[in-house]
Amino acid sequence: MMLKDKGQTPHPFVHEVDLTAAQRVQGLILGVVLFPVRVTLATLFFLLMWPIARLRLAGLSEAERAEPVQGWRRGLFHHIILFLSRAVFVSVGFLWIKVRGRQAGLREAPVLAVAPHSGFLDMLVLCATGLPTVVSRSENSKLPVVGALLEFNQAVLVNRKDPESRKKCVSQIRERVTSDGRWPQMLMFPEGTTTNGRALLKFKPGAFLAGVPVQPVLLHYPSEPDTVRWTWKGLSWLGALWHTTSQIYTSVTVELLPVYTPSQEEKENPDLYAENVQKLMAKALGVPATDYVMEGRFPVKKLGNLSLPLEPPAQETLQLLHKHGLTNARVETVMNDMIDSCHSGQSAMVTADHLTSILGLKDRKTAVKICSLYSKDDTVDMRQVCLSVSAVSGFRSLESLIHTAFTWFDTDQDGFLSADDLSGLMGALVGIPQYDIGEMFSALTTRGRPTEASLQDLLMTHPVYRKVFTEYLRSNGLADGNHNGIPNGKLNCNNGIYNGYGSTNRKSD
Repeated sequence: MMLKDKGQTPHPFVHEVDLTAAQRVQGLILGVVLFPVRVTLATLFFLLMWPIARLRLAGLSEAERAEPVQGWRRGLFHHIILFLSRAVFVSVGFLWIKVRGRQAGLREAPVLAVAPHSGFLDMLVLCATGLPTVVSRSENSKLPVVGALLEFNQAVLVNRKDPESRKKCVSQIRERVTSDGRWPQMLMFPEGTTTNGRALLKFKPGAFLAGVPVQPVLLHYPSEPDTVRWTWKGLSWLGALWHTTSQIYTSVTVELLPVYTPSQEEKENPDLYAENVQKLMAKALGVPATDYVMEGRFPVKKLGNLSLPLEPPAQETLQLLHKHGLTNARVETVMNDMIDSCHSGQSAMVTADHLTSILGLKDRKTAVKICSLYSKDDTVDMRQVCLSVSAVSGFRSLESLIHTAFTWFDTDQDGFLSADDLSGLMGALVGIPQYDIGEMFSALTTRGRPTEASLQDLLMTHPVYRKVFTEYLRSNGLADGNHNGIPNGKLNCNNGIYNGYGSTNRKSD
């Protein structure tokens, strides 16, 4: 179940194709014929592009490759690749691309900002805009065909796990978009990930860092059923390809909005610039502009600098436990036992096998699934499970939860939280890691020393952070519990296990 609250905007990370019985039969009949033919044709055109794309920079030194390609290399190969690229999309069913509006010249708008980003088929916008340069993950350069096309495009490559690579990427983008026409236009998808198009995600600032004018570009897929979208949950990329190629044709409209020229304030504040362009594009699309982002493995909404999952792991954990016959009373008992265990000094990290035993499950797969909601392997921190589940279920009051969490995450046992301690504590309460806790820690320390009382006050009275409990967790069922949060009177025990959430290095987007 996804997060719900008053005024909740559409969940943009889930997409399913709703087909009638007649559409399913039609899709099956057409798919059996069209899918293999269209995929074969598209593959052939891709293979034709491979050697031609390599020829464009063949024989050039590294220094020459770092400069925009000019002369016959640009004119000859550009038109061939543009033609073959369009042929690929004709092959899969995009028989024509409707363009609405005028594309700005290079000096008018060095950057094209495209939204919403729906899936890999969005790349057809490159055909409609003359093959502008793009930004791509460095690992894509090693893929067959794709690597050659990125080389042809002279794309900016970035290793998202490498801070130095990210800095270099920003520098290259700035250099290109401020080159006064030496480099071609750049095309970016500022949402940074794919959605169902029902809302716009918070724009990343990359396209807006240089403070140059941008041209907003909207992508519309009016065909029914809507088959092109590939999101976090729902239709897979293969499913999207199957359903799209099984249609007689798929419609697309590329809408070019007027150039957006930033104000001086926006030039100095890329986040404000990105937000204003997002709002403009959302208004033109008739959808909400949200503060949702994809952070690591989780779609989240931002509250200050906190990341709150749209689909809380604790909520899905509760559903799984109920599905396997555990009543609310039994779940509460199990959570209290887990809290007692953590207070007693036993290791908080448990395997799926141990979790199966703790929860009294008959099926180990359920425990594995619960582990996967919180971590990348078959282990989980019990503190995270019992705190987050207790928060969304209402087993314990706010004061009780904060007291228990403070006791566990005050790693020095000195009565004060460090920024790393606060990161781990809030990550356990909401169920996902919190990588950027600095703003909240500053708000905490402005109230005096970072004690338990100060944290209680912050989460109960701060205009932003009190919403964690008054709106976010309560909207998922939080109610005051009847427990005092002091299992067996053991207040000063801490198992010393650190779950790694204290890292202040933000994961790359």
